[in-house]
Amino acid sequence: MIKRHTPFFENKIIGHAIAVFIFVAFAVALYYATTVKIDYIWQWNSIPHYFAYSEKDEVKAPYSGEVVVKDGVLTIMSDSEQQNKEQFSLILKEFESASKDGEYIYEDETVASKTTVKRGPIVNGLIVTLKVSLLALLIAFVVGAVAAMMRLSRYQFLKDIAIVYITVIRGTPLLVQMSLFYFLIASILKIDGFYAGALSLGIFYGAYIAEVLRGAIQSIDKGQHEAAKSLGMNAFQTVASIIVPQALRRALPTLINEVISLVKDSSLVSVIAITDLTRVGREIASQTFNAFEAWITIAGIYLIITFTLSLIGSRIEAKMKARGGF
Repeated sequence: MIKRHTPFFENKIIGHAIAVFIFVAFAVALYYATTVKIDYIWQWNSIPHYFAYSEKDEVKAPYSGEVVVKDGVLTIMSDSEQQNKEQFSLILKEFESASKDGEYIYEDETVASKTTVKRGPIVNGLIVTLKVSLLALLIAFVVGAVAAMMRLSRYQFLKDIAIVYITVIRGTPLLVQMSLFYFLIASILKIDGFYAGALSLGIFYGAYIAEVLRGAIQSIDKGQHEAAKSLGMNAFQTVASIIVPQALRRALPTLINEVISLVKDSSLVSVIAITDLTRVGREIASQTFNAFEAWITIAGIYLIITFTLSLIGSRIEAKMKARGGF
């Protein structure tokens, strides 16, 4: 057998090398454009502080006296009889002593200190983003499933309600819906901003998920219904055991895309006073004037989240294909 010669640009190793070269060239060009053309000074050293920072807590002496350190306990012995009755003691388990045994210290002098690492605003914003996205995702799937069933219902009034809901939600911008929901409905019902953002986001994506599920259910061959009926299964058993599992398999790739879009669009909750990842990025950019570093960092975090979701979706699809395909 004659081995076919692989064309130069079809070689995988060469192709990867060319792609890496293009990406590096783009990064260098961007760096040159910002530093030379607009005279921007990159300051990446300021970003790690917004992920985590250390804070030093100091314990001050309430009065003057001699320091006694014994068995991990620091005690200040005062010459005053009244203060000797109520001696100051500090367990040095979490603190580092700033005074030696037998040393005389004065009032308000540092006795001990400890350094604690605390979450920075970026981590706090990431946690809020993940919480909003998860809650909105649960709401979206519940609303989407209900709307899909209503859309396929035999009762016309349920169909009409679902059609109007899907048409209005899909035909208007999410930012407009979120603002109306927050300033109107949430104000009337006294709903917290966090839940208002999650609800509006969930309701918006519920309409898209409803159409995805409806299309997947309707794509199942009618022979499946007839076969289930011949086996003595009722309508509920047919839908729950036969139709829905197959529909979910077919809808999975699209549903994963909707989940990824939901996570990205969760950044819009920043406009209704929720301190999520995007709002933190805006605050860092306005406070430090390091706009490029802040927004590139925020974009990178969103990319990591969405890329992880894509990998999870690919793994699930691969497992389903191994079990018989879509």
